[in-house]
Amino acid sequence: MSETAESSERVMVIAAHPDDPEFGCAGTMLKWAQAGREIAYVLLTSGDKGSRNPDVRPGRLAAQREGEQRAAATALGVKQVIFLRHPDGILENTMELRRELAMIIRQHRPHIVVAIDPWRHYQMHPDHRAAGQAALDAIYAAREWYIFPEQLVEGIEPWRVKQVYLFWTDNPDYWEDIGCCLEQRIAALARHTSQVGEDTTKLAERIRERAREAGQKPGYAAAEGFKRFEF
Repeated sequence: MSETAESSERVMVIAAHPDDPEFGCAGTMLKWAQAGREIAYVLLTSGDKGSRNPDVRPGRLAAQREGEQRAAATALGVKQVIFLRHPDGILENTMELRRELAMIIRQHRPHIVVAIDPWRHYQMHPDHRAAGQAALDAIYAAREWYIFPEQLVEGIEPWRVKQVYLFWTDNPDYWEDIGCCLEQRIAALARHTSQVGEDTTKLAERIRERAREAGQKPGYAAAEGFKRFEF
């Protein structure tokens, strides 16, 4: 069930594409930001393959999607958005990506990491699977003294994340009440015009319906569900 946010906590969302946070956990991020938590997004790609229009070049689309993501994040109270700019559509959970994310975690020292559940049944998008697994592997690496020890210079030390919340999960055991934030979540998602179009009426109703369904078990009018781990 939902708990009161600790205002001092830092939260990092690690996802594959611009718009993943708005589709998966934006209501919770807005609520936590309003409670005083410091939110940062780390997007592994810039979504440069996210169009079926052959006239839209990947570089131009990536720039557009980064702008859309920054606008959505600002509307939600997110403090920082980091783009790693790996190629969209062919993301892999490599050792280099794990090293890169471990360094970011050690530098920013989030208490909570929010990521995609890589074990969701029939998760067809390879980038989503890779992003979720890379985030979890980096969380483990970041806390160990002898994994990527070359990073431990100039005041950088291992960092132990306290909690992980996985969204788009088949096995939620934590629900955040987002009744206060649902419409603002929908408005933030609408900032991703390249992906959702200008008319978001039908999409907004789908989001409301999914939030209602997620809230049934905990007894909320609208919710987002997560699989939560504590360390």
